[in-house]
Amino acid sequence: MIPVAGFEGRRIAVFGLGRSGLTAARALKAGGALPVLWDDSVSSRMQAEAEGFVVEDLTVADWSGFSALVLSPGAPLTHPKPHWTVDKAHEAGIEIIGDIELFARALAALPEGQRPRVVAITGTNGKSTTTALIGWVLKQAGLTVHVGGNIGIGVLALPAPTPDAIYVIEVSSYQLDLTTTFAPDVAILTNISPDHLDRHGGMEGYVAAKARIFQAQRRHGVALVGVDETWGRGVAGHLASLGRLGTVISTSAHPGESRDPALSSLTPARQDKRFEPNSSTDHPKNWVPAFAGMSGRIEAHGGWLSVDGQHLADLTPARSLPGRHNAQNAAFAYACARALGVSHDATVQGLLSFPGLAHRMETVGTLGRVRFVNDSKATNADAARQALTSYDRSFWIAGGRAKQGGIDDLEELFPRVVEAFLIGESAGPFAARLGDTPHRISGDMATAVQQAYAAAAATGRDEVVLLSPAAASFDQYPDFEVRGEAFRAAVLALGATPMAPS
Repeated sequence: MIPVAGFEGRRIAVFGLGRSGLTAARALKAGGALPVLWDDSVSSRMQAEAEGFVVEDLTVADWSGFSALVLSPGAPLTHPKPHWTVDKAHEAGIEIIGDIELFARALAALPEGQRPRVVAITGTNGKSTTTALIGWVLKQAGLTVHVGGNIGIGVLALPAPTPDAIYVIEVSSYQLDLTTTFAPDVAILTNISPDHLDRHGGMEGYVAAKARIFQAQRRHGVALVGVDETWGRGVAGHLASLGRLGTVISTSAHPGESRDPALSSLTPARQDKRFEPNSSTDHPKNWVPAFAGMSGRIEAHGGWLSVDGQHLADLTPARSLPGRHNAQNAAFAYACARALGVSHDATVQGLLSFPGLAHRMETVGTLGRVRFVNDSKATNADAARQALTSYDRSFWIAGGRAKQGGIDDLEELFPRVVEAFLIGESAGPFAARLGDTPHRISGDMATAVQQAYAAAAATGRDEVVLLSPAAASFDQYPDFEVRGEAFRAAVLALGATPMAPS
């Protein structure tokens, strides 16, 4: 756990006692604060009381006695309307923060030479894979690495900081909305496409929330931005024009396209000594990024990572990084690791040995000539696009609780779908949208897996049964992980040879 100092002896309201809320309360208490907890769930309040926390009904509490509100990222800050705790905090004139901001303040309270380094990753899609991939590469290079945040372990539940440590954390737009001083050494924005628009008041609010990952970075900071869509290019160009950061590097899976004039080209890696490992990474106080003062672009295409047409690494042997989107994830990981002083060879070796991320393009088993791929984490159309473009043909399992726009944006990929098998609330609307594309309404996961396998096996070819729902899971499952495990269980029930979970 990471104790949070700076609130000693002060009452802090904590609303929302899920993973991040309870962890924040523990960290505040360890730092000397007096957290006062509340949640709408009776069972959550009982758990907090069992741990010895003060549980008080915040709807009738005297908010003038609180110094801050620590808000669950699940509670709306602004849209569709502010949560009632937000209104009370505003009336009391106290700040509203979240667990990522508490993490930032805990590290800032350390003496400069004792602070660890921080890598933070956000984006609409790809952030979990990129987080896991960076963590893997750095660990394989022998560094002390702690991975968590919006993926896996809550950030404040990670091990206490040591000077040699590197925290690699995934952060959501909800979490970023609750930050003010969070300043990662390496900040990554993978991509931006419409998502959670109801929570941010539209696309501009959503983009602004994502861009907050760069808001407090200063001269030593490294910003890595995906520029394969308009919003990402706008963020990258704005950062480069500010001249505030030491390094702004864009990554793309579309070679030569959409170059922003505000971003200069990198010198070819094979000729530029700034791509060599930095010798001063033994102490964060002396850390100067390997790319310091540079701006430019790393491209991922054709199985290669490239800078200005010069190849950096061949990714084709990386079996756990299929598709153009994963090549771009690898570009982020490469640039991040190199900026942190990892050698080129060690970085590439880490990329090639990555075992993959559960529920994201994960091969869970094979049966005959049919391969089963679990992409349950694809909770929107853009994420499903990344999976569908990775295969020339697939037997597609899709559906759930649809996001805005459903699968409208995937129409040009329908010819790649041999047949679709639809589940959940959106089965009917998805069927209507698929039109003449072969499909059937399966209803539930087990039926969809059985029907998809039978159809795929009947072709006598090497085929892929792909679960990439393009929808949220909440109509049938608590979360995408449970949905993915249901897919795995259905596949194994057919008698498929399992692949070890990554």
